[in-house]
Amino acid sequence: MEKNRFYHNPRCRKSREGLKIVEENKIDVKIVEYLKEPPSEKELEMILDGLGIKALDLIRTQEKRFAELNLKKSDIRDESDWIKLMTENPILIERPILLYNGKVALGRPPENLLAII
Repeated sequence: MEKNRFYHNPRCRKSREGLKIVEENKIDVKIVEYLKEPPSEKELEMILDGLGIKALDLIRTQEKRFAELNLKKSDIRDESDWIKLMTENPILIERPILLYNGKVALGRPPENLLAII
């Protein structure tokens, strides 16, 4: 896996704004359209560890797919269950995510990315 990655959804305004920040700062990253190329469970574990958050905190609970799967934030699940759910349903992953020089940032808001550039 490339060290520097930007997990991106081109249909998402915040993700496009994050990409603009990446491009303006001329950082070398692999752009990953994560709906086409979802992160593995291992990659998600690394992202969560880097962000210092739980898996549920990286899930878009307001996403239509979350309701379609009859999920609730109060569901009692292991971290590994939530991670597997995200790999199987990448639309649920919050975006954008930047991995750069061993650090991780969630671009919500996109300006958060500047903290690790």
